[in-house]
Amino acid sequence: MNTIPSVSERKQLLKKLLRVIEKREGDIERALLKDFSKPPFETFITEFNYVVTDLKYTLKKLDRWAKPKRVIPSLFNFPSSEYMYPEPYGKVLIISPWNYPFQLAICPLVAAIAAGNTVVLKPSELSYHTSELLSQIISEVFDVKQAVVVLGGVELTQKELQKKWDYIFFTGSTRVGKIIAQEAAKNLTPCTLELGGKSPCIVDETANLDVAAKRIVWGKFLNAGQTCVAPDYILVHATQKFDLIQKIKHEIHQFYGENPQESTDFARIINKDHWNRLLGLIDPNKVIEGGTSDDWTRYIAPTLIDEPELTDPIMQEEIFGPILPFISYTQFSELEKIITKNEKPLALYVFSENKDFVDTVISKFSFGGGCINDCIMHLVNHRLPFGGVGNSGFGAYHGKHGFDTFSHRKSIVKRGTWLDIPLRYAPYTSRLKWKKILQKL
Repeated sequence: MNTIPSVSERKQLLKKLLRVIEKREGDIERALLKDFSKPPFETFITEFNYVVTDLKYTLKKLDRWAKPKRVIPSLFNFPSSEYMYPEPYGKVLIISPWNYPFQLAICPLVAAIAAGNTVVLKPSELSYHTSELLSQIISEVFDVKQAVVVLGGVELTQKELQKKWDYIFFTGSTRVGKIIAQEAAKNLTPCTLELGGKSPCIVDETANLDVAAKRIVWGKFLNAGQTCVAPDYILVHATQKFDLIQKIKHEIHQFYGENPQESTDFARIINKDHWNRLLGLIDPNKVIEGGTSDDWTRYIAPTLIDEPELTDPIMQEEIFGPILPFISYTQFSELEKIITKNEKPLALYVFSENKDFVDTVISKFSFGGGCINDCIMHLVNHRLPFGGVGNSGFGAYHGKHGFDTFSHRKSIVKRGTWLDIPLRYAPYTSRLKWKKILQKL
């Protein structure tokens, strides 16, 4: 069994990782540009700076997180002091996805290392250039016994899952997440599954449409829609639908120009298979904006779809691309019917100035997390846990929640010896008179 690294040793590793990442900023930008034409500013805010901020926050807080936490002792243990000691699980396997290939690999790794674990990181083979760069960075910072990157496809993932791990952390699709959970169960290995789902975005009759349109366009078409918490479809009050669509069209042109294909601020689809899948979701008869594509560059325009049937393919699976359906409603019961038709989503968004309506939505529907009058931005607060529920996953991380995810909390009671109350010891006959008193404690 490997010796658990001290908090000081963990911090030295994380500081070195921070220095190397800051030094390789340009390489990170170029790798993501090669993988799917990710705009440099999107790379900065959603990958590089997100990771740097997470590292700095972890370094600042790690001493406090790693300290044993004293809890109120039980009266039955008097005299005593009682604690929870965080300890690392041990050998951790992290399987990261292609859509945010740097951030979603490094942030779980940071949390795992901060908690004192060793890590094997398996990044996606689809984001090839970023995965190669991750391998270089990790090998520059860590000894292979501390952290290592393994590169390969599905066969390698299957091979790694056959090994015995102390913890598995997976980010990806629900379909693959179920496979991960099955393999983890064979060894009773605890795991965190960060999955996805069809995340609804509700716009009611009181919403500020100018703000809603701008924030929805940003949240949906960031990374060309290849974001697990992107608004998947819009549920808009019938009285607002026409105006909202017009404003969203306007914002698309403001963001990406009259021809988004010429914009350097709009990413491309990761590969031809995903590009073909997305095209198959578009019903040309229901397109009200966009719908154009280019197979050579794997481009799909920001596309708006009007009133798809709930049985249409686009409403049967997570879209994960730059296609946004609009469905109108008039009664709350219609929202319930549509939202509960699908599994519990990773995110839910509400644009409304009606507090009662917002409170009703939050209390009625189960989902991983979300925003009121915004999209995606619940991810930026390290104090908030990020994770799914039901089919959108289980477990959470970010900030201290990540440290806790990769830590077993060991309960310790430290008893004093200067007093030993005999009440619990046999023979019990003389203790029966204490039953009623003990029941009240």
